[in-house]
Amino acid sequence: MRRKLITGAVAAATIGTSVLLMPTANAAPATAVRAEGVQGTRVTFDGLTELVIQRILVGDDVAASKYFSGKPVEDPVREQQIIESVRASAVQLGIDPDQTAAFFQAQIEASKVVQRGLLAYWAAHPDQAPTSGPDLNVIRDKLDSLSTQLLAELVRVDDLRQSGLRCDISLVVADATGAARHHLDQLHRQALRTGSAATC
Repeated sequence: MRRKLITGAVAAATIGTSVLLMPTANAAPATAVRAEGVQGTRVTFDGLTELVIQRILVGDDVAASKYFSGKPVEDPVREQQIIESVRASAVQLGIDPDQTAAFFQAQIEASKVVQRGLLAYWAAHPDQAPTSGPDLNVIRDKLDSLSTQLLAELVRVDDLRQSGLRCDISLVVADATGAARHHLDQLHRQALRTGSAATC
């Protein structure tokens, strides 16, 4: 409910303007609601959201691979490996392992949103289904690389994640900007909301 109210407030503040995509030289960009980092550096969720979206889009390839292999969307062994790995990395990086695990669990769930949505659509519209399935091992290499980048970004935005309402507002702005930049459809926007759920 709180995020819906924040989303409405941000939308009301920006409607009728191009601030999300084309800030002017004299105007503060849409990501002006942000935390102040070390030495005054302004911290936003732009980089984190971009990586979340990239991971969501890789979910299209995962769905295509599973469409041809017949493998289920659920992969509890793989998921547990990811969560255990990011927990260990969080300890080494000095960020909260529980928050980090929750964030990556949200990314896993976001990918499932895409996979289930696409597999259901292709089942109903086989003429729209992909004609080949990518190698799942190659896809997993991409996901592992994104995990490394996401961990680094979580370290950078850690203070912003703990900032309460400022975190919520910054996240709404970053998500809206990223969704517009990538022209995400309804399914992928839903996945982005899922992937962002554990950010703040």
